[in-house]
Amino acid sequence: MISPHLVRQLADPAAPYAVAEILPGLFRIPVPLPRNPLGELNSYLIRGHEGQRSLLIDTGFRTPECRQALREGLAQAGAAEDKLNVLLTHIHTDHTGLSTELAGPEGTIYIGQGDAPFTSQAWEDAYWRTIDQRFLQEGFPPEELAVTTGTNPARTLGPTLDLPNYRPLADGAVLTVGGYTLQVVATPGHTPGQVCLWLEKEGILFTADHVLFDITPNITMWPNLPNALGRYLESLARVEALPVRLALPGHRHTGDLAQRIQSLYAHHRNRVAETLAIVRRDPGLTAYQVASRMHWDIRAKSWDDFPLNQKWFATGEALAHLEYLMEEGQVIRTRSPGGLTIYDPA
Repeated sequence: MISPHLVRQLADPAAPYAVAEILPGLFRIPVPLPRNPLGELNSYLIRGHEGQRSLLIDTGFRTPECRQALREGLAQAGAAEDKLNVLLTHIHTDHTGLSTELAGPEGTIYIGQGDAPFTSQAWEDAYWRTIDQRFLQEGFPPEELAVTTGTNPARTLGPTLDLPNYRPLADGAVLTVGGYTLQVVATPGHTPGQVCLWLEKEGILFTADHVLFDITPNITMWPNLPNALGRYLESLARVEALPVRLALPGHRHTGDLAQRIQSLYAHHRNRVAETLAIVRRDPGLTAYQVASRMHWDIRAKSWDDFPLNQKWFATGEALAHLEYLMEEGQVIRTRSPGGLTIYDPA
């Protein structure tokens, strides 16, 4: 049985981050993410029974700070010598960076089917070429994009690719580790292959970055996931239907899942309305210009003062909302005389 005291601690924003045993053999290990607005990652460990590899869910960036914190957390959980398989809830590098070295040559690295193409270096390289070209067409200044290329952790702090260890996980796949049965729930939106993990017997859902409780998950555009925001909202409805007693998110603290899902619906309704109002007020804007007019919860005096990586994320999020409005028939996309993509009311 999950301790009510532990649930309150996991939900308390003022509680210090610490290794916590949630159920016998199931641990949360906090991994600090220095110089990153997310603050920390929740890595989860399920210890295998004798002769079985333990399962680590998400890892942190491929940095010395994350590596040290995770090693210390594994030791506190009594798993310093455990052989590990790794399950990646999605392809973002704050979740994947240390996966290949922790699994080692003999371990399996599980990843959602929709994100599996990103484990190929050639596919990854082609993806970034496509993204760079798209952002330039959407009005992102070339000189700013050049800076993000070398500083975006999505490009620089990931795991080794092109290894035989990776194994795609289909929706509904089941893994059994240490007496726990995890069912894969595909929840595309945050990434094409984002997955949640459902422990039905215990009523526990690992929500990864699909549902976060004091951060709104970033929803951006993906070349291989049309209308990412629409797919995200569909995925929210899918987990909303589960009888969850405890949600374990990928970052920070937990909370009331049903209530949080309603607030995420409301957030995106407001975001969509804001985006549409901007396009109606100032037709012919690029996505970069739309993003510059949107409200962002960030410490910056103006759009000009935004850190460049945050501008990149903001532009991607503006694109996701514009694509949603296009599918809803409220916005149209054309090319300007200068060759940039611009948006107008339908």
